[in-house]
Amino acid sequence: MTVASRLRLADPLPDVDGLAAQAVATPGGDVRDVLSPMTGDVVGRLPVSTVADVDRAYAAARAAALDWADVPVAEKAALLRRFHDLVLTDRSPLLDLVQLESGKTRLQAFEEVADCAIVARHYAATAAKTLAPRRRRGVYPLLSQTIEKRLPKGVVGIVSPWNYPLSLSITDALAALIAGNCVVLRPDPQGSLTALAGVSLLRAAGLPAGVLQVVLGDGPSIGAAVLDRADYVCFTGSTPVGRRVAAAAGERLVGASLELGGKNAIYVADDADLDAAVPGAIRACFSSAGQLCISTERVLVHEAVYDEFVPRFVSAVAGMRLGTALEFGYDMGSLASPEQLGRVERHVADAKEKGATVLTGGRPRPDIGPFVYEPTVLAGVTPAMACRDEETFGPVVALFPVADDEAAIALANDTAYGLNASVWTLDVARGRRIAARIRTGTVNINEAYAAAWASVAAPMGGMKASGIGRRHGAEGLLRFTESQNVTAQRVLPVAPACGLGDETFTKVLTGALRVMKALRLQ
Repeated sequence: MTVASRLRLADPLPDVDGLAAQAVATPGGDVRDVLSPMTGDVVGRLPVSTVADVDRAYAAARAAALDWADVPVAEKAALLRRFHDLVLTDRSPLLDLVQLESGKTRLQAFEEVADCAIVARHYAATAAKTLAPRRRRGVYPLLSQTIEKRLPKGVVGIVSPWNYPLSLSITDALAALIAGNCVVLRPDPQGSLTALAGVSLLRAAGLPAGVLQVVLGDGPSIGAAVLDRADYVCFTGSTPVGRRVAAAAGERLVGASLELGGKNAIYVADDADLDAAVPGAIRACFSSAGQLCISTERVLVHEAVYDEFVPRFVSAVAGMRLGTALEFGYDMGSLASPEQLGRVERHVADAKEKGATVLTGGRPRPDIGPFVYEPTVLAGVTPAMACRDEETFGPVVALFPVADDEAAIALANDTAYGLNASVWTLDVARGRRIAARIRTGTVNINEAYAAAWASVAAPMGGMKASGIGRRHGAEGLLRFTESQNVTAQRVLPVAPACGLGDETFTKVLTGALRVMKALRLQ
């Protein structure tokens, strides 16, 4: 039986050779098998770039940088709108690739396709206004004309992760590109096919040669080489690696935005609508098999509803439909790799050994897929257990009863991380008060994660050990620019001119200040 028939793939497998041609790699060099976590089968082979290939990619990007920076924002926006249309038109093969490389369900793969389309449309509509030169108050009214301009950084180096191979490789690049930068992208080896498909659509939309270069390879060599040559660093990954990336960027005095790990919490208050909170908690905990930076690993439940919420939640988790077919209809798919499966198994075994109770799940399901693990709910988790404070990044969640809002806030903040949180209450004003005291970059009220993530006009990022910088919104665009103050001074100098005494200068300055006050400019 072929991989296509086992996965019920309606169309032929992707044109791997055609996608591979989008990358910068030495002909005849090393190649790597692309394995699908859904079956463990090889779905293609991709070249592996060398450090010399990274140098070639940067040379091409720098050669294209000046011309690309001069392209009007309106033309770049039109390109993003064409890309938006192509993504939606070609969504079926994109969904296949996301599933083949990540193992997630088709519905959760569609989140990535939708995210690319939404972000492209948003920046196409807003970039011109965000990047436009702005008049600022000068030292003298009328005489000092100050303009703040936004200039591109140059060449942005992006290292993207495996868990969202389309969204996290492409959407950061969209913002960097429309801000006038060129990009060198190193997608994770586990998501390279998907990233290359996204890049091919950008080129089909009219992106000029050289503006976006892709290199393929591992993080320690090729990923590091990409970041070490960048004028601005964009990294999504683990906190330990992110610390090293930030240190290296700091040594070179270049900016960086880093989205790192999370140990996110959901709080079910005593007035929550449990009919909505139960399925909401399932989405929060088990989307993409828990391999989502903003997914939940801790469920905090007010003790007034704990005994009602927990059996309903556990029963719903036990009834989740698991599957690895390239079709809609499943609630959870596979982990992405044997390494992720091993981490999940270690965390669950450690928790059980130290006294935690498995309420449902707790075992692998090789009958469904080689890296599938059941959605797992634990009770009685203590600080002695690895899963209490370490990021599992898999379908494992711990339940914690809390006495009141204060206890929930304290427990939600009792972590080194600060990426995402979720609060369920019928009193939205109460939810906002709670949210204001949770130290995370995003807080969803009566939603799991998608509401905040998809609100791309607002910034998205982490606090504490969950990273620095923001994607989405104006911040997500302006991070790829440098501000420049250009001030034209007319007639009157700011400093005393030759022969103009201090007393005379003071009188002139005082008069200017009076004019400013009269014009309500100070």
